[in-house]
Amino acid sequence: MNPRAITGVGITCALGTGAEVFPALREGRIAQASKAITSFEAAKYPNAHVVEVPGFDPVAHLGSKGLRTLDRLTKLLIVAARLSLHSANIKKDNQWVALSPERVGLCCSNAYGSLEAITELDRIAKLEDARYINPAKFPNTVSNSASGYVSIWEDLRALNVTVSDGNCGGLDAVACADIFLATGRAEAILTGGGEAMSEALFLAFEKLGIRGRGASPVVETNLSEGAAFLTLETIEGARARSARTLGEIVGYGTSFVAPEGESSMLLFASREAIARAIALAVADAGLTPKDIDIVASSVSGLAQFDDQELAAIESVLGDVPITAPKRIFGETLGAGGTMGIVSVLEWFDGASVTPLVRGAAPAVVDHVLVTTVGYYGNASAVVVRRPR
Repeated sequence: MNPRAITGVGITCALGTGAEVFPALREGRIAQASKAITSFEAAKYPNAHVVEVPGFDPVAHLGSKGLRTLDRLTKLLIVAARLSLHSANIKKDNQWVALSPERVGLCCSNAYGSLEAITELDRIAKLEDARYINPAKFPNTVSNSASGYVSIWEDLRALNVTVSDGNCGGLDAVACADIFLATGRAEAILTGGGEAMSEALFLAFEKLGIRGRGASPVVETNLSEGAAFLTLETIEGARARSARTLGEIVGYGTSFVAPEGESSMLLFASREAIARAIALAVADAGLTPKDIDIVASSVSGLAQFDDQELAAIESVLGDVPITAPKRIFGETLGAGGTMGIVSVLEWFDGASVTPLVRGAAPAVVDHVLVTTVGYYGNASAVVVRRPR
């Protein structure tokens, strides 16, 4: 891929929303299970350990009009998108001050984004009657509806693409954005992902037996939610408008190894796929394994996944320091890769490199590998470089 400048960041996550997130990152705070769950009726699940965006109030960022029919994921994404556009100085006070609506697009990842709306409509149809389904909420059942609403709310008139491939989507959206920038489809692309907490999502992980803590001795992570967008531009475009560059994405790799049988089709991690994705990303960046200063891994507390990922990293990069951003943000699924990049940008800006899984953080971090591992044999990685 071509080097791409990150000129803006918008985030709402386990540490808060917008500006309050970055001091929390510097202080080393980590995701804490919500004491009072608000995204679904949790009274019947007394031992539910999930992490919500604390005090999330879309009205504070978007106003009160037009929110009634939007689901939680859509609200999270719109807030993150607006924050990213303002961070990149493309908008100010929600007015365009750089570029134009026709030249700004969106590449958005979500793994299970439609669950809330699908569950609600299904429950009404089965327990009451299909006649009582709210037609205004039906569009939310489509996987790309949330990104569509982002474009409507923020007046983004270039491309709008939704990536739905599980945990790797946040980084795979970067590959999509790179192609669209290279072909002139846009001058800036909001790139990232989001995931919203819902009862259906919680129950899915609960019944699979992979919820919560202690699955891996390396790190403990709870199921979480959040949304994050990076504003990506060409290096030349960012310089032309004198935009501040927070970091540069310079390499990408992805790989897939199919499970051997049907019994392992769900929750399958491939060391070979992870290693191949890492090697491809490093080579794509024009680097050698020794050039990678640290890895922002997707270690999340699932032992069978963490073991495969750590072994793959070592096989390609040797004894490199490894961190676990999901310890900070929780398991945000389709948004996880973007959350990892947000951590990297803070390291470039002087924040301490935490939380470490292996090794010691170097004094200076110039090149960081960010990894994601899917549940079905896929893996993706990007290399992020300190801005020159």
